[in-house]
Order: sequence, then structure tokens, then C-alpha cells
Amino acid sequence: MAYFLPPGVEFFPHPLKADNDGLLAMGSSIDKETLLLAYQFGIFPWSNEGEPTFWYYTHPRCVLYPDQVRITKSMRPYLNGNRFRWSMDTAFEQVIRSCKEIKRVGQNGTWLYDALESTFVDLHHHGVAHSVEVWEGDALVGGLYGLALGKIFFGESMFARVSNASKYGFIQLCNWLTTEGFTMIDCQQRTQHMLSMGAETISKEAFMERLRLNVFEPSKVGSWSI
Repeated sequence: MAYFLPPGVEFFPHPLKADNDGLLAMGSSIDKETLLLAYQFGIFPWSNEGEPTFWYYTHPRCVLYPDQVRITKSMRPYLNGNRFRWSMDTAFEQVIRSCKEIKRVGQNGTWLYDALESTFVDLHHHGVAHSVEVWEGDALVGGLYGLALGKIFFGESMFARVSNASKYGFIQLCNWLTTEGFTMIDCQQRTQHMLSMGAETISKEAFMERLRLNVFEPSKVGSWSI
């Protein structure tokens, strides 16, 4: 049974109280303070426009260690060639809007509703939310975005308009995060795509311990533009 949260919440129920589907609570408002509080404990919103805000702590948790990202033979020509180039934090609003609008198989709508999109843009302006852009010439053909807290990157969504663009951007991000001392990417949901990239699932207790050890470490706040 989910806990009901009033607007302007300053606390969440203990994450380990989440039900078998990961649902922990519902209600409260969407703003940068609430999102930062939630993500510190591995809690994230997942709702549709017009619904109450549902807060999840999914388990077992799908995570990927940046230095263990899987690079297939088919991806090496993209990484060694010059078809794509990549950047960070140069087109955050374009990336998040593309993640919102791109058509996905089996999805009729989007969980990235207007208030949530605006809050992530606000967090970007405060140097906490970041984007990776993949370009083919001058065209934005792929990308992803997420939050960085401590030494953990909380991946939110990605998109691709041409084959392998988002994979290319994700691999480049993993290499950069490894260089910067990040220890884990939170993938939230277990998907075959992320498993194929080297992700694995860990218990809810193990994930919480990872948070405890890493989320309050010094982080690279501000623009990640390269």
C-alpha cells in the first residue's frame, strides 16, 4: 500500500517499504527540492500527465558500473570513426524534449509530463541535471539525460533518431564518468537494452548501501560542457 504525501513534502517513507512493484508513495508536488530529496534515496517519480505523482523505489535495481560498459564489435566502427560526434550540456532542453516526444514501441503516451520536464530543466540550470548530445553533422540524432549526485549518475531517458546514436552517446558517457571517478549509473528499470550494455540487477539492500557510500561524495556540479 502506497503512502500518501502532502504537497511540499520534506520526507519520504523508508525506501525499503516499497511494494513488490516498487511503488512507495503517491502525492506531493514536483519541484527541484522534492526531486533532489527523492533521488538521494533512490526514489523517482513515474506517472502520466493528469495522474497523482507516483514515487518508486524499484527492486531489484538495474545498475551499470561505468567502467564495465559492454562495447560490441558492431559499435567499434562508430567509436573509432567520425560519423558521430558527442557533447555534453550544450543542448539539454532539446535532448529532454526529444526524449519526451520520440515515439516508442508499446507506449501511447509519456511519463515525462510538462511539470517534470520543467523541473529537470531547472535542475540543469542549477548544475545537477546533465545531457549527452550525439550529432551527425549539425543534426541532433541522439542523446540522453539524467542527474548526478555524488559519484552516482541517475539515468533518466535516452532517444535516437538514427541507429546506434544513443548507444554511442551512452558509451562515451560511461568512459567520461569512469575518468571522473563515478562508480555507478542507476538505470531504474531492468530492460534488455540496458542488460545488453552491461547492466545488472542488485538487491534493494545492496543498492541502498551503494547510495549510502557514494551519493554524498564530492560531485562535479555545474556545466559538464566539453
